[in-house]
Amino acid sequence: MPDPAAPTSPEQHRNAVPFWNDPDKRAIAFQALVLAGVGALGYYLFHNTLVNLDRQNIATGFGFLGKESAFEIGESLISYSAADTYAKALLVGVLNTLKVSFIGIVLTVVLGTVIGIARLSTNWLVSRLAGGYIELFQDIPVLLQLFFWYSIFYEFLPAPRNALNPMAGVFLCNRGLLFGVPVPHPAYKVAAAAFLAACVLVWVIRRWARRRQERTGQIFPTVRVGLALLVGLPVAGWAVAGAPTAMDLPRLQGFNFVGGLSLSPEFAALLMGLVLYTAAFVAEIVRAGIQSVSHGQTEAAMSLGLKPSQTLNLVILPQALRVIIPPLTSQMLNLTKNSSLAVAIGFPDFVAVTNTTINQTGQAIEGVALIMAVYLLFSLSTSAFMNWYNKKMALVER
Repeated sequence: MPDPAAPTSPEQHRNAVPFWNDPDKRAIAFQALVLAGVGALGYYLFHNTLVNLDRQNIATGFGFLGKESAFEIGESLISYSAADTYAKALLVGVLNTLKVSFIGIVLTVVLGTVIGIARLSTNWLVSRLAGGYIELFQDIPVLLQLFFWYSIFYEFLPAPRNALNPMAGVFLCNRGLLFGVPVPHPAYKVAAAAFLAACVLVWVIRRWARRRQERTGQIFPTVRVGLALLVGLPVAGWAVAGAPTAMDLPRLQGFNFVGGLSLSPEFAALLMGLVLYTAAFVAEIVRAGIQSVSHGQTEAAMSLGLKPSQTLNLVILPQALRVIIPPLTSQMLNLTKNSSLAVAIGFPDFVAVTNTTINQTGQAIEGVALIMAVYLLFSLSTSAFMNWYNKKMALVER
């Protein structure tokens, strides 16, 4: 028989205490109650929505995706007509959003990096111009900037018959920017394959050059060799495959241009507004990241005889990236989400196409759910890639 006066272990003490006096068990009980409450609320809202929709004879589900859309889309990366289904129309909207987001992110990172470095320039004029750009575009709402650039195209540019012709085969009017493109030929596929091969070679050479520099201290001209490969291999492939030079040039026919490739005013205004606005924030992120690197690092690089460009590329930027990447990810996500403002200037992005679909089918809940799912997918994909890159750039403890 156990001695009542014997000391009890912590486990025995917890078992002897009623659960309402045990903070651990009480916390689990409260979490279970909250979870049950959230589940019950969700079920009530879902059931109530279905009942109301059924009462008003409104169809539910995603069966409408297989029906004919019966509306045109002004811009599309794939072939599309009004006879296609709603599913294909929504795919066109997704691709248009991806096009704007991808091009916008690339241009934003390049422009923001240049402005951020210029903000730290010792040249008074360059530094003040960069600072003025940042203050101007940060303080003007992005929607207002979209309206401004859109009005520039439609109010100040001439009609197609009086289009500006700054150079041969290039026209600028209120229908957009039109320019010539090469006539389709197998040589361009060869050139594209050669460009991909050059990208792989540049990546391999860069890794080899870094290891060689760490081992011997000798610097390999990676930039010059990389540019030579990226330009030389595609040109060589194009020349070997026949060197075609035929161009499909835009030409005036009736009241509009035909042929060539055109960038619509809506796309151009959306891209300019998003890039110029977001680049102002990226510039401040780059400036802060560079300034976070101790000045002693720069002095150490100078004492080793490194050139300013080498100091920036080999010493400052690799350390600054660890500070830059997390907030830069947020700005990439902001640009992607701000692209939904395209509906305000008539660009057929995913939100605009979905709104048209909702107006025609009445499937508002399904349409909004699709918008939420698509933008959630975009955001999670961007975050996953940037988190992977951030881990790759993180300091490794030795």
